[in-house]
Amino acid sequence: MSKSLVVVESPTKIRTLKKYLGPDFDVAATVGHIKDLPVKELGISVEEGFKPKYTTIQGKEKVIRSLKKAASGLDDIYLAPDPDREGEAIAWHTAEVLKKKGRRFHRILFHELTENAIKAAMQSPQQLDRHKFESQQARRILDRLVGYQISPILWRKVQRGLSAGRVQSVAVRMICERERQIQSFQPEEYWSITAHLEGESPPPFLAKLTKKHNKKLGIPDQETARAILEELAKSDFTVEKVVRKTQRRNPFPPFTTSKLQQEAIRRLGFSARKTMVVAQQLYEGLELGPGEPVGLITYMRTDSTRIADEAIHEARHLIKEEFGPDYVPAQPRVFKNRKKAQDAHEAIRPTSVTRKPEHIAQFLSKDQLALYELVWQRFVACQMKQALFDQTSVTISAAPYTFQASGSLMSFPGFMALYTSSNDKESQAENNKALPHLSDGMPLQCHRLEPKQHFTQPPPRFSEASLVKELEENGIGRPSTYATIIGTIIDRGYAFRLKEALPNCSVHWR
Repeated sequence: MSKSLVVVESPTKIRTLKKYLGPDFDVAATVGHIKDLPVKELGISVEEGFKPKYTTIQGKEKVIRSLKKAASGLDDIYLAPDPDREGEAIAWHTAEVLKKKGRRFHRILFHELTENAIKAAMQSPQQLDRHKFESQQARRILDRLVGYQISPILWRKVQRGLSAGRVQSVAVRMICERERQIQSFQPEEYWSITAHLEGESPPPFLAKLTKKHNKKLGIPDQETARAILEELAKSDFTVEKVVRKTQRRNPFPPFTTSKLQQEAIRRLGFSARKTMVVAQQLYEGLELGPGEPVGLITYMRTDSTRIADEAIHEARHLIKEEFGPDYVPAQPRVFKNRKKAQDAHEAIRPTSVTRKPEHIAQFLSKDQLALYELVWQRFVACQMKQALFDQTSVTISAAPYTFQASGSLMSFPGFMALYTSSNDKESQAENNKALPHLSDGMPLQCHRLEPKQHFTQPPPRFSEASLVKELEENGIGRPSTYATIIGTIIDRGYAFRLKEALPNCSVHWR
């Protein structure tokens, strides 16, 4: 059998692929894109239906010569750049460069760099996807039209060296509009009143004043608060109603690109750009001992929460072994995708849950381990049972006034035995408190009433996480480009990070 050539996007994958493909295949890398629109001209013929003019990227001549040399005398070329639009464009341009009479091209999609996945992909080659390539090309043309036609206006009207972009400019506008809201915000005063109460048995507890004559109560100033306190001082406090119920909390879906970026920013203090760089390293493969490079996570550019059946089965087995059968739901969890999801790839998950973070920690850098652990925990947790909370809500009457108290205690941790999001940790610390035994009609002793002045707050500045969320919710850009967009905005000085707000730093309009 004659040799074949596999062409990948990143040279870091070469060793992993050679290990599993064997001597019948050579592997070469394009090192990213090899062709693009020209740098110093528009490169688009609007009159010819927006026809693009591609040229070889400066410095890639040597790469192209190397690819041609590697393909010399070979009839079968397997094109295996990343399984997304950009990867499809690289595959098309590579096929154009290596095109030769009688030569066959096969498109290979590696969603994870493990032995089974690599061999399965090689056994199921596909055709190049023209629709995906043209989709990437349309986005690239739009980027160029916006950037090359608006940027010169900025140079003339504002300052040289500025740039505009199809997504970048919208993101900058969002930041600017938020900053204007903050600058124009006029704080308004309001007051709260908290009662320190005790029932027939400890512990004491707190209740918030919420209503008067069963209508929502607002306390605009100190004078109003003082008048209410005088009335309450003469009032008896009585339990009006106690409601007890079980609250069920479902686990989160496995990570998509944008959700991974948001959580890594909040929890690990990573930037969106750093998150994607480290995720790429985990996907492309690391050596777990001598001569054992292996991809640790599935493809990290995805908007899907779909999970392979094999991965679900493996996770459920691990949960049963590690946590016991009580933590395994009767049926596997399946998560519904958003309406606009392309669902081209699975969710981001470990390629095998048997590679526990603690078992491979010695082979990973600190950042790689932190991100891998986040992905591993989120995925395994998504196949665990709900967390259960015993929730108590108490309504307390004091003459015409109504107070509310609530308490919540975890009765079964479920998935939270393994994973809680950054938002969950905050809410859990605030709400995980018990109330004493209370019953309808029980008289209460009021130890003191605590008035407190407050002022309404302006909307917060965007953090990288909240900006990513805002872009996604408004359908602006794609999750795979958010890191680049935010990086460009900051690198060009349109916004900057407020260091004192790290790790969840805000993005500030300059």
